[in-house]
Amino acid sequence: ILLAEMRRIGARPPMMTIGAQMIGPLLLMVGTDEQKATHLPKIASGELAWCQGYSEPNAGSDLASIQTRAVRDGDDLILNGQKVWTSYADRSDWMFMIVRTDPDVPKWAGITFLLVDMNAPGVTTRPIELISGSSHFCETFFENVRVPLKNVVGELNDGWNVAKRLLLFERQFITEVRAFDSEDKGGELLVNLARKHVGPPTGPIADASIRQRIAQFGMDSLCSDLTMKRTDQAIKAGKMPGGEVMIFKLVASELEQRRCELQVDIAGVYGCGWDGDAFEKTELANTREWLRAAAMSIEGGTSEINLNIIAKRVLGLPD
Repeated sequence: ILLAEMRRIGARPPMMTIGAQMIGPLLLMVGTDEQKATHLPKIASGELAWCQGYSEPNAGSDLASIQTRAVRDGDDLILNGQKVWTSYADRSDWMFMIVRTDPDVPKWAGITFLLVDMNAPGVTTRPIELISGSSHFCETFFENVRVPLKNVVGELNDGWNVAKRLLLFERQFITEVRAFDSEDKGGELLVNLARKHVGPPTGPIADASIRQRIAQFGMDSLCSDLTMKRTDQAIKAGKMPGGEVMIFKLVASELEQRRCELQVDIAGVYGCGWDGDAFEKTELANTREWLRAAAMSIEGGTSEINLNIIAKRVLGLPD
């Protein structure tokens, strides 16, 4: 209710950050006392920004195939390699990441979870521009970066289990951000847009196909919201989020893509504007939002991978 009212009056959203929604909860669960004392106060205050280093050029969906290496040298790990799609890396102070610390064991067994200072010597970032004309994605490079062993979260070579816990928080975070950012959960804005571009101004929208798509979007959004509320109540009662988080992330991503697709379809030629006075600001924004939406079913775990996880671990289906 609070989020809905804040959105209604145009208030800035509450602090939804990678630090507060992802690494902070993880450190509360598995961090050392020193890690909690060092990082949690600054995460809570928003003093420092965090980014995530999981995907690599040859390790996206098959995340356990990462090749970024960390070799022990006394009380440090020497880090070399590359990460990609690291959101806001060029503006971040710290990164949490997974690295390979033992190449001679099965790929899931030789991974370690690290906290890395982005201002350390040897760390460089490079933004990646998307088709929408802007992006928060970056490539991040590590060349002989020294990371103290005290920055290992969990145990050496047990980072895969830590990383999986973090993914639960990530998928929940993505869902919460979409839930707040989406101004049109029930499809009311889509209806108004259709009245403007399709007509008529009152009564049933003229295009039956558009009517059906808007109605379906509204019903699916309502189902998603109600299910999320039930899960929130369970979490408040002490139940840890589990497989349902994968379902929420999958549904939230695809609902948002459908909404953006509907906006440009309804607007017709006015949904294809890129620049110029012939288009309203909202029309230009809708075009770029639609282009940006293509990444939603990839980031935070692809929809295909999420479907596999849901099938195996939630529904218990055979391979």
